[in-house]
Amino acid sequence: MELTVYLAGEIHSDWRSEIKEKAKALQLPLSFVGPMENHERSDNIGEEIQGEQPGAVYKDDAASDLNNLRTEILMSKADLVIALFGEKYKQWNTAMDASAAIAKGKPLILVRPQELHHPLKELSNKANVTVETVNQAIKALSYIFETE
Repeated sequence: MELTVYLAGEIHSDWRSEIKEKAKALQLPLSFVGPMENHERSDNIGEEIQGEQPGAVYKDDAASDLNNLRTEILMSKADLVIALFGEKYKQWNTAMDASAAIAKGKPLILVRPQELHHPLKELSNKANVTVETVNQAIKALSYIFETE
C-alpha cells in the first residue's frame, strides 16, 4: 500500500525535504505533493497564464485562483495531509489548508511548536494527531505501516 501525503505549510524553509528524506530512510511507501514551492512562480503564475494584470490586487487574485486550483486537485487526491505551523513565518495558508483537509474529511497530522498551542487549540482539536516536530510526524506516519 502506498499513500500520497499533501504537505501543507510555509514554503520558505526546507521542512518538506526533511520529511521526504526521513520517509525515504525508513523506506515508507509514500509519495508527496503540495503547494508550489517556488515562491516567485507561485506569485507570478496568474500573469504567466492570463497576462499582465492591471494592479497588484488583480495579480494576487489571478495567482490565487491557480494556486487554489492546484491545492484543490492535489489535496483531493491525497490520502493524508500534514500541515506544519512554523515559528517564523505567517501561517495563513497553513491554516486554510488544514481547515480544507478537515472539511474534506482528510486525515490530518498537525505539526506545531508548543508556543502555538493556544492560538491553534481549536484546529488542533479537529486534527487526527497533533505533534510538535517533524520527527514526531514521521513516527506517526511510520506507525501506519507497522504490522506487529
